[in-house]
Amino acid sequence: MQDLWVFGYGSLMWRPGFEHEEKHPALLHGYHRAFCVYSHVHRGTPEKPGLVFGLDAGGACRGVAFRVAAARAEETRRYLQAREQVTLVYKDVVKTVELAGGGKVAALCFVVDRAHAQYAGRLPFEAQVRLIAEGEGRSGKNPDYLESTVRHLDEAGVPDAQLSRLWRAVEQRLHRSPASR
Repeated sequence: MQDLWVFGYGSLMWRPGFEHEEKHPALLHGYHRAFCVYSHVHRGTPEKPGLVFGLDAGGACRGVAFRVAAARAEETRRYLQAREQVTLVYKDVVKTVELAGGGKVAALCFVVDRAHAQYAGRLPFEAQVRLIAEGEGRSGKNPDYLESTVRHLDEAGVPDAQLSRLWRAVEQRLHRSPASR
């Protein structure tokens, strides 16, 4: 058994939930972070879905690569399957990611399954705002998920202007003041 690398692009960046030996900013080519998955469990319900990230085809995505020691690799895989594959909306695949500072590793990635019923595709901005503002599921409120991702991308030095714009619109819809962030 060898070490396991895991690529995080959403909540895995700021709440991995597994022990790791190291983490690095990383870049994945061929996929981009998108609010393209209707959440029926973690940030919404089937009756009132939220909206969460998926790695969708095309472009590139900045995130975090975690190295898990070989001794914990299988345990980590099981944990990630239970967390990320509740409704099987993702395909777990191994892709090459570039680590900040140089080097490439083969990392476990969860890419969206476009054939799955929860694949939302490219939704209009206002639909994204509404779904995120209203979503709440087992892992909490959907706006908190977006806010945490925006904050952690900013802290990592890879701000995302589109996500920041979306957060401001959600915040405005919820009538939150910027000071409440």
